Amino acid sequence: MTLDWCPGMREACSHWRDAPMLQQNLEALEQMLDQDNDACIDCAKTMVEVVCRVIVESFHTPLAPLKPVQETPSLSDWLSAAVRALRLGDIRDEKFKKLVSRHHKLAGALNDLRNQAGPASHGKDPYLERLAIHHRRSAVLAADAIVAFLHKAYLDAQLIPTSSREPWERFASYNALIDAHVGLAIETDEDGAPSLRFLLPGGDVLPLTIEVSRLLYQLDREAYVEALNAARTVSTTRVVGAEPDGNDMELAG
Repeated sequence: MTLDWCPGMREACSHWRDAPMLQQNLEALEQMLDQDNDACIDCAKTMVEVVCRVIVESFHTPLAPLKPVQETPSLSDWLSAAVRALRLGDIRDEKFKKLVSRHHKLAGALNDLRNQAGPASHGKDPYLERLAIHHRRSAVLAADAIVAFLHKAYLDAQLIPTSSREPWERFASYNALIDAHVGLAIETDEDGAPSLRFLLPGGDVLPLTIEVSRLLYQLDREAYVEALNAARTVSTTRVVGAEPDGNDMELAG
């Protein structure tokens, strides 16, 4: 078996590139599959759990907590939390509810399979060698089905900007609404510190004080370097420590 058997996992890991545990587990799974190692059963189970964690953290807030409260949450606990986060239980269609229920049972079976056949099984006797490859295949395919199901539901869900891991582009409709109705102005206080003032509909103002350098650094590194080089040309006084290691050369874009 290879990762070609896991299109759902590969797609989810590609989407959540900034989730280190997910990427590390995908690498571990690939290695175990290449070696025909039973540890791929543990990797498959962990992949489902980590995907559930990523989803839950994307929707969890102090006012609407979603994380499991158990001291050591099980795979089922995390899956239940992910289902709540995605509001899959709110869908009234009975066939869809049965589908969600089947995925719960699939996750439970995967966990049982891991406990009985995985290398980290809790002291239980291993399965017969001639059945090992079938157990590995069952675990990986089951995990991939669950991950694909959850990832698709996540992409269809309405995310919360305050806690989402998604990039700005993911909120296209929200962005368009803000851009159409919110203005922007700049003010400078008595100390010369600039302040962005977002002009909200109705006359309210949302102030945001931030250094120009910080804003450029966070939004556009090339613009930051260009501004730095332009500032150097008009600077007549060298500030001690402004240029580490005495480097006077212009930075490359």
